[in-house]
Amino acid sequence: MQTRCQLPITVLLAVKNEEANLPKCLASLTSVERVILVDSQSQDRTNEIATSYGAEIVQFHYSGGYPKKRQWGLKELTINTEWVLLLDGDEVVPKQLWDEIAHAISKPGAPDAFLITKGFHFLGRRFRFGGFSHAAVLLFRRGKAEFEELDSSLTTAHDMEVHERIVVDGAVGVISTPLIHEDFKGLTAYIDRHNQYSSWEAGVRARGFRARRYGKKTITPRLFGNTQERRRLSKDHRIPNGL
Repeated sequence: MQTRCQLPITVLLAVKNEEANLPKCLASLTSVERVILVDSQSQDRTNEIATSYGAEIVQFHYSGGYPKKRQWGLKELTINTEWVLLLDGDEVVPKQLWDEIAHAISKPGAPDAFLITKGFHFLGRRFRFGGFSHAAVLLFRRGKAEFEELDSSLTTAHDMEVHERIVVDGAVGVISTPLIHEDFKGLTAYIDRHNQYSSWEAGVRARGFRARRYGKKTITPRLFGNTQERRRLSKDHRIPNGL
């Protein structure tokens, strides 16, 4: 991996069989101190590609329940940088976003976490309609954030957090430049993955309605909160006791 003025950030990159996407992703991460791939026993060239870019690789073996992949990495891995950035293998950080991140985290009294939006691209073009992403906390100070723990009857369906959000112990700011989110695995893989996601979320929501809560540790719904909190309020209005 190239070396230059590096930001005090560890990128946790959640992957499985990402050889089609990984080179572009890793090529965009030369601005950070450390890149760790949390892998789910990839069967393609994912690990070989990661090694060629100087990234570290750890294997995650899921046995169900909480924590899933990214929370496991936050809990079990030794991270010494001040900041952590969560990415997927099909995401690229453009230079403008790095510039904004560098400015944001260098300011005195910077918030403990930042919301970032994903700019969805498909088949070489950015979505103009559809594919809209609500901003989520992806960048945060080490030790100041963790994934919410949702109750779900589908705990073994996915080993990685899909729509779980980050709970922050501190102030949350906003990064305006979006990530580039583009999957090169093709239309069939795209449709299959999102069918799985929608089925999983439907199960979580159905159980939440019955139990009158979504989990042990969740985002607090707030009308005048940040994007995550307003989004959760709009989805959870039928749960009288909140989360």
